[in-house]
Amino acid sequence: MTAVQRVAVLISGRGSNMAALVEAAKAPGYPGAIVAVIADRADAAGLETARAEGIDAVAVPRKGYPDKAAHEAAVIAAIEASGADIVCLAGYMRLLSADFVDRFKGRMINIHPSLLPLFPGLETHRRAIEAGVRIHGATVHFVTFEMDGGPIIAQAAVPVETGDTPDSLSARVLQAEHALYPRALAMVLRGAVRMSGEKAVFADAAER
Repeated sequence: MTAVQRVAVLISGRGSNMAALVEAAKAPGYPGAIVAVIADRADAAGLETARAEGIDAVAVPRKGYPDKAAHEAAVIAAIEASGADIVCLAGYMRLLSADFVDRFKGRMINIHPSLLPLFPGLETHRRAIEAGVRIHGATVHFVTFEMDGGPIIAQAAVPVETGDTPDSLSARVLQAEHALYPRALAMVLRGAVRMSGEKAVFADAAER
């Protein structure tokens, strides 16, 4: 695919991975443009980051809606108003319903701070250190209803150093995330990888 596609990013906090996507999308030839940033918290710092870049940024706070379905309907409306082709979750701390996931099936991706299928969920860095693994990292995957269980698009490995704390390991993994997510998104936008059934299908084995 050669046309530049439209990307909406969902965040809950500072949005550092969103900022990495925005920066990458400035490069000539990058196949996507970040057209909207949507947060489920009005105080999400990433909203101001996006606005400073001239990107439409909107808060859809959870507390403003009577239930999860109503909140998700508002988020979906914001995504669709942006005309986004692809949705990126970047620290969006909300479990999505099956209906939401199905609506964007194959068009929604997430970044997770571990080498999935190891350490899904929260506190991945503490759990990695406690498990004694020597390699940790980050994963970009297609979103399915199973939390952190969708088909893997790309991964980046980070060594676990002697004396690492969750904070020191987190900082090193975050650096890797900022390089990995733009690369993985570009793969999806260019059609180098797509979701088929419950698998990631690569157009070229070299893309793995």
